[in-house]
Amino acid sequence: MSSSSVSDAAVAQLADLFHLLGDPTRLRIVLACVAAPVAVSAIAERLQLSASLVSHHLRLLRAARIVKSERQGKQVFYSAADAHISGVLGDMLDHIAEPSNGIDA
Repeated sequence: MSSSSVSDAAVAQLADLFHLLGDPTRLRIVLACVAAPVAVSAIAERLQLSASLVSHHLRLLRAARIVKSERQGKQVFYSAADAHISGVLGDMLDHIAEPSNGIDA
């Protein structure tokens, strides 16, 4: 894909997604949802955050289609919205785990 074939609107939308994922708390929340659907209370406990803070971030992430929700009884479970989200995060984690190849910026 060449950068000239990407519309300005798509670039703006992508920048918004990266901005949302650029917040360490939101990124930790998304990573907690990648392996399997998880309830707000479990995310809050795992990340040592308040349930209200987790819910606030999840609303933003859901609006951006980064996570999806599914109600089961009284609980709402969250998971990565699709394979693209989990794939991008997995690829980026693999990227940062690679040893430096000596290229300086």
